[in-house]
Amino acid sequence: MSRSDDIIKHHEPAADRTPWVGEPPSRGPITLVEYDETWPVQFTNVASRIRAALGSAVLAVEHVGSTAVPGMAAKPTIDIDLTLADPADEAAYVPRLESAGFTLTIREPDWHEHRALRLSAPSTNLHVFGVDCPELTRHRMFRDWLKAHPEDRDLYRRAKLMAAAALADGAGTVVEYNKRKEPVIREIYERMFRANGLIR
Repeated sequence: MSRSDDIIKHHEPAADRTPWVGEPPSRGPITLVEYDETWPVQFTNVASRIRAALGSAVLAVEHVGSTAVPGMAAKPTIDIDLTLADPADEAAYVPRLESAGFTLTIREPDWHEHRALRLSAPSTNLHVFGVDCPELTRHRMFRDWLKAHPEDRDLYRRAKLMAAAALADGAGTVVEYNKRKEPVIREIYERMFRANGLIR
């Protein structure tokens, strides 16, 4: 499989196993808020905490997701991509991040050795991937595309609001919320991939 094929491939979680370390997310309403000018500052502060905990092991720290896109409504949770040499070597970084307040919540060895950790304050999802992981490229491309294409930013914003409204009675989970907005995400990804010559 080529590098381009890896980038355009969407993640399909295995149905026969759970990625959750401990309890899966609880059911409840999905709360979205308008873009907060402090989100970039929150990212910078958390990134400093990560670098202090891991030192030279940190190869890159990127602010991704909706809180990285000015004008986007979002769950008030900072999404961060952390690049390490070997995400599978949890002993090399998880205890140090735990000492900095993070908790390991997701382990997906069959998806680019993805690990995810949570920080409660400020609310943060920390995604750990390895060097040259195509998912890192996808996240950066999507963030930058939404910044440069307000029509797709607004389309995605509407999809997020509709997905959250459908679960406003507390009958859903974040996984279900993500599934509801997935068709619009994939529509935007296709446009983005075509514009970048990755698909024809």
